[in-house]
Amino acid sequence: MQRTCKQCSAEFGITDEDLAFYEKVSPVFGGKTYMFPPPTLCPDCRAARRYPIRNERKLYHRTCDATGKDIISIYSPDKPYTVYDTEAWWSDNWDPLSYGKEIDFSKPFFGQLQDLLLAVPHLAMINVQNENSPHVNQCGWSKNCYMAFMTDFSQECYYTESCFYSKNCVDCMGMHESELCYGCIDCSKCYHTFFSQDCSNSSDCSFCYDCKGCRNCLGCVGLRNAEYYINNERLTPEEWQKQAKKWTTYTPALIEEHRKKALALKLRMPHPHAVMTNCTDCTGNYLSDSKNARVCFDGVKAEDCRYCTLIPTTSRDCYDMTGGAGELLYETISVGPGYHSSFVWHCWNEIADLLYCIFCMNGSKNLFGCVGLKKKQYCILNRQYTKEEYEILVPKLIEHMRKTGEWGEFFPSFMTPFAYNETVAQEYVPLTQKEAEKRGYQWREEIDEIPKVEKIIPADRLPVDIGDIPNDILHWAIECRKTGRPYRIIRQELAFYREQGLSIPRLHPDERYRWRLSQRNPRRLWTRNCAKCDKEIETTYAPGRPEIIYCEECYLKEVY
Repeated sequence: MQRTCKQCSAEFGITDEDLAFYEKVSPVFGGKTYMFPPPTLCPDCRAARRYPIRNERKLYHRTCDATGKDIISIYSPDKPYTVYDTEAWWSDNWDPLSYGKEIDFSKPFFGQLQDLLLAVPHLAMINVQNENSPHVNQCGWSKNCYMAFMTDFSQECYYTESCFYSKNCVDCMGMHESELCYGCIDCSKCYHTFFSQDCSNSSDCSFCYDCKGCRNCLGCVGLRNAEYYINNERLTPEEWQKQAKKWTTYTPALIEEHRKKALALKLRMPHPHAVMTNCTDCTGNYLSDSKNARVCFDGVKAEDCRYCTLIPTTSRDCYDMTGGAGELLYETISVGPGYHSSFVWHCWNEIADLLYCIFCMNGSKNLFGCVGLKKKQYCILNRQYTKEEYEILVPKLIEHMRKTGEWGEFFPSFMTPFAYNETVAQEYVPLTQKEAEKRGYQWREEIDEIPKVEKIIPADRLPVDIGDIPNDILHWAIECRKTGRPYRIIRQELAFYREQGLSIPRLHPDERYRWRLSQRNPRRLWTRNCAKCDKEIETTYAPGRPEIIYCEECYLKEVY
């Protein structure tokens, strides 16, 4: 079946396998299946519609509406929501059922759900069991972290994204089980590694790309189990030690020099069409231990999934999922572990059979259109019903939503709690203010708080050598070399730079993040041919890009 996306007008297909999934995930009441209609948007536009739900990096000072305390929150003070800090939200001092509403069959459903969303308290930050880490979001079980996002089971990580089981990592993205790393992207089991990407089981490497099992390498590409290499040329241990003395301090000029050399080498060397480990019949990028996962990105243990990203653990039969895990999930964001639930956001901890729910937690099941419930079932719009009443009312509500054109559609833009440019949407599907507002999204001008510091210094006026940086820098603000935005250096960060011989960064943390993001391929697939055997492949490298791209078989022959 071919359809035309009502958002971008692109043609997209719906297969018999897709239709079978939609039937499998559709709810059943009284023996009747209430089918979700096939999607009206293409996969890319469906993902773009979910992204504005997720503010990961924008943090604000505001007051907890339960305690009056000053807190850090993902909701700016001008947002119209009631916001509770973590302890207050999870306490028993308030009852989300007290906000319950009866269904009004004379009005569209999404408007009624929006009224509930505006009334029920919101969780200030999306965090779980962190220690001494107030300035983090979408994080869990981490300690002594600062400005870390989606960083779980980690310690002493600063300015990181998607780092797991890692320690002492700074300005890194996509790290797993790594330690003492700086400026790295998508590396695993690496130690004392700087400015590297797609490396694993390596140590004491810098400016390396796709190196596995390597030690003491600089500016290398595609090496396996190698030691004492510079720009893919072998040195003796004595020659290596002599060269290594030249970069005991990573100055901005030295960093730029080695980045240029590494880039030139990367363009001469073949690249794998995708980064996959132990995968069968999969398409996408950065997948491991997966089977029959198509158009999926950044995931582990995914099976029979489609159009999913950020899959942290075992998932099966999931479509259009962003940040979550479970089975039979459809059009969800930040959900899991979950079962047989559709059109839900930020619902965690063994949830099941939820439809159109937000912030419903801890074993919640059989809910429709609810916000902020914990351990509840058989509720609609936060109103408690018996099982029999629930199973009579939900089919009536579904029929009502069919008439209003809401059934089977994701939450509309007017329900999005953040401005478009506050969320990951602007990173993956950038829009202008005019374009965002035309689609019904909010827009928020970014205004930096005026720092209370002894002085503000332009980044280019900082001493190049970290040994010349005084302790007073902790009381200064630095003006970003690119944007002029002010930023601070924290004590732990300064200690890391000194210990590792790294210059103070010249760019604002947001700019450093944007640069790392730009080094990753987009979450989109193109068809092109293997540069070695000419076999057709699906890859995140667009056909016009200059890299040499090999299929998996040809690439493995090349590097092993």
